[in-house]
Amino acid sequence: MKKPAPVKVAKALAVIAVTGLAATPLALLTARSLAQSWYWPSLAPPAWSARAWRYVFSPAAEVLPSLATSLSVALAVTLLAVIVALPASRVLAWQEFRGKRAALFALLLPVLTPPLAATMGAHSLFLRYELTDTWAGVALSHLIGAVPYATLMLTGSFSRLDPDYEAQARTLGARAFDVWRHVTFPAIAPGLAVAALFAFLISWSQYLTTLLIGGGRIVTLPLTLVAFQRGGDEAIAAALSLVFLAPTVVAAFSVARFLKESQ
Repeated sequence: MKKPAPVKVAKALAVIAVTGLAATPLALLTARSLAQSWYWPSLAPPAWSARAWRYVFSPAAEVLPSLATSLSVALAVTLLAVIVALPASRVLAWQEFRGKRAALFALLLPVLTPPLAATMGAHSLFLRYELTDTWAGVALSHLIGAVPYATLMLTGSFSRLDPDYEAQARTLGARAFDVWRHVTFPAIAPGLAVAALFAFLISWSQYLTTLLIGGGRIVTLPLTLVAFQRGGDEAIAAALSLVFLAPTVVAAFSVARFLKESQ
């Protein structure tokens, strides 16, 4: 059944509007990063220059090391958050036990608690175990926010999967890995992708937690970005903002494409 023309037009207009809203800030950042100077009331930069981009990728800016640190921490946090969340969400979705509501509420506490309070509590604990000012300490501190989101999202995915499907596969002689590969994973794959995306984004955007736990020795891209923003050079700050956004855009589009193909 074909959709009426007004419906198609409305959908097209909605897509154009959303795309325009998303693209406008990126276009302004791009223009700002390439502007040699841009002052009010000029609607466009009177002169263009690639100075900011040359500096951002120069060794003096130390952007590439901080980018590598951010990527390594975010990818490790994503992997660990998914590993922890998979068994926890499976139990929360399929098992009834005393204290289940309390466990769900405990999962929400890191999300509801102000980030500064949670970070200060983690900092005092990490000092005891000599995890402050270390890469491992920063990654573990990011898990405080990433694990609850991943667990709650995967709990929803497991709740939509009937456990009898796994039981039937085992009855037919499937091994545990085959059950996971052919039954469980295809059913929870969309939720798993979204959970991994959120864990990545949460770790990627952490500033305060990284600053306090890393002590300024573990320099990630958000720390570098804030330092340049406070420096007053808007062109360099705009260029660095685009560098900061690039991995998140790639990750979001990859997950969106995967979700579309899995439908």
